Amino acid sequence: MKAKPYLYAGTLALAAATGVSLWTAQLGAAPPSAPKVPALQVDPNWPKMPLPVAGDFGTTLKLSTANGKPLPWVTGEVAGTCVDSQDHIFTVNRGNLVAPETNANGPTAISSPTVIEYDPAGNVVNAWNPTGRQAQIHGCFIDYQDNIWIAGNGDGIVEKWTHDGSTMLLQIGTQGVCDNPPANTCGNSGGNPLANMSHTLLNEPANVWVDPGVDPQSGKRGAVYIADGYGNHRVVVFQDNQDGTATYLRQWGDVAGTVNNPLTDFPGLFAAGDGGHPHCVVGGNDGMMYVCDRADDRIEVFTKMGQLVRIIPVVPGTGQTLGIGGVPGLGTAGSAWDLRFTNDPAQTYMFEVDGGNEILHTMSRTLGTIVSDLGQPGHQAGQFTFLHSNTVDSKGNVYTGETINGRRVQKFVHVECNNGNGKGNGNGNCS
Repeated sequence: MKAKPYLYAGTLALAAATGVSLWTAQLGAAPPSAPKVPALQVDPNWPKMPLPVAGDFGTTLKLSTANGKPLPWVTGEVAGTCVDSQDHIFTVNRGNLVAPETNANGPTAISSPTVIEYDPAGNVVNAWNPTGRQAQIHGCFIDYQDNIWIAGNGDGIVEKWTHDGSTMLLQIGTQGVCDNPPANTCGNSGGNPLANMSHTLLNEPANVWVDPGVDPQSGKRGAVYIADGYGNHRVVVFQDNQDGTATYLRQWGDVAGTVNNPLTDFPGLFAAGDGGHPHCVVGGNDGMMYVCDRADDRIEVFTKMGQLVRIIPVVPGTGQTLGIGGVPGLGTAGSAWDLRFTNDPAQTYMFEVDGGNEILHTMSRTLGTIVSDLGQPGHQAGQFTFLHSNTVDSKGNVYTGETINGRRVQKFVHVECNNGNGKGNGNGNCS
């Protein structure tokens, strides 16, 4: 933007009093540039190998019947990834072993604990198990007090734990009892008119986000936004009372019909099938809530009170929406799985997880356009198999989790400072 060729009289008087410095600042300073599109590069040496073994971090000591050594950990599906204030990365892992790990004559590995904490270098520094069933673990989030929240898509609970996993601080919902009357079984409630409305029960929640700011309804910090989306089809908000209880505040969303065009069909609603609709809920610095409607290939943006503001299509034709030329969608789980923002104050970009195409998209937050892609289907470093979740540390490095047949966490280093500040190469805040 060019400088204006005039100054107000008051500014001229101030400039006369202080010399030419103000004139230079007003007319000669270069306008701030928008952050560049982040450049990411996979770090094949993160996390550090080998992982711990049976007997470490409280796991049961079990020895190999072949070599007599403690069996190594296997994470199984890495469902959720989240980061704390010290850039420690947490993963929530399903621990599901596959052959030959499950060899009937003697297993070759054991399941890792559900929660693993890695330091920035990729070393395991803690690991533990929450009370929820490991096979049904889904998403995680670390709040402004460094507590960890865990959602389970095969059950009816969201849990809040201390950072070290020593104490459960809060449970929202009831284990094994879901918002699906009259039997309250856990699973897709579909068109059940009695479901999707409980003030105490959940139904296979996918993910969670905790607001560090003041809630517009309760006037308190710590409102808990839950993507109650594998059984139900809503975003539901509770107030964490900080005393082991939570109070229902509000909710929005319901079951959509067939969405052919993600921009126009059934706005504000979520895909009818199970599979995470919604699959993520993430708050932005703009005060909006970004919600993943996975099978409908879109991110729906709401105010914190649930008013729909805009819809961002990701890759139509991946899930159940129509593709190029109106052809039927691929029928995968969809293209809107998870998202996190870049660290600049404007959150210029968001990293969007597209597990249907096995790509991590970098998208313009304001325009909703894809500006770069990372990854492709495969099992090599930098490729993805069932890409499922992501998180971003304070230096702009991105971490991804893969579930079915992928079963790993990967780190992508932010190799370029996108505004000329910081150290780059993952060693400085490049926002």
